[in-house]
Amino acid sequence: MSDDMTVGMVIRTLNEERHIGRLLAGLQRQTRRPDQIVVVDSGSSDATVDIALHYGCEVVHIAPKDFSFGRALNVGCRAAKTDVMVFVSAHVYPLFDTYLELLAKPFEDPQVALSYGRQVGDHRTKYSESRVLLKWFPTTSSAEQENPFCNNANAAVRRTVWEEIPYDEELTGLEDLDWASKAQAKGYKVAYVAESPVVHVHEETWSRIVNRYRREAIAYQRIMGNQKMSPVEALRLFVGNTASDFVHAAREGVLASNVVSIPAFRAAQFYGAFQGFANTEEPSEQLKRRFYYPLEMKPQIEAQAPGRPIDYLDDETSQ
Repeated sequence: MSDDMTVGMVIRTLNEERHIGRLLAGLQRQTRRPDQIVVVDSGSSDATVDIALHYGCEVVHIAPKDFSFGRALNVGCRAAKTDVMVFVSAHVYPLFDTYLELLAKPFEDPQVALSYGRQVGDHRTKYSESRVLLKWFPTTSSAEQENPFCNNANAAVRRTVWEEIPYDEELTGLEDLDWASKAQAKGYKVAYVAESPVVHVHEETWSRIVNRYRREAIAYQRIMGNQKMSPVEALRLFVGNTASDFVHAAREGVLASNVVSIPAFRAAQFYGAFQGFANTEEPSEQLKRRFYYPLEMKPQIEAQAPGRPIDYLDDETSQ
């Protein structure tokens, strides 16, 4: 990465006092420290803002009634003054001290508009959610990805391209995929960096899982045109993914502890997706496979990051 390229962080928050300290502690231990950290808070009532200020972050506010994922990002990008802006959820934390350095490295190519890194779960992650993360975030990097899949829980964009293509503030989700689609249409590249992983902590109720997949399906149909998922397909995907999860859980010796959560998660996922896709036409096959189809039964080789694992145990503020 060029020494004169500045790199900043944009973090969207709402009542994240349980997680944001660990993220910020991890950023302090990077081989390439961020030049600026902007926190966009949408009405936290806990200690989130105080923790952010303790770590030297710049905090900007957005009213809860005005919040959308795209609008919060645009607010954060306007506050950021760096060449590259890294987006992370407040409930993620980096695994290696080379995380930021590697995520920013693709921008040495002037045609790269966006890079995004791997996401994994931890002991709190539902088993089926961990399978989703493995499907979405493989262990092999790509310097120029053909499809627009990406995720703003761990991604970076070039400021000049964001100025050309602001985020859509009306979407209910998938503002990242929409932005990447528009950037690729203009000839820019999307890079995937498997060696720049974060742990993404998802502790959602079943109803929130339904809502997440419902709003993402609503956004998907707006981005891609009229789409639909029939009841038969939703049921088929539920059965296929549940069966695949059962097989993998059995092989790993964890089936007994996940025998209830696996079908519950997949039911919430595909019920929400079906609701969101109601009364639309068929999604494109390539992206539908990336989002929904079971992970192929073949071993994945763990990506190796040329950095040191971050030890969070000695930092009380990161708990």
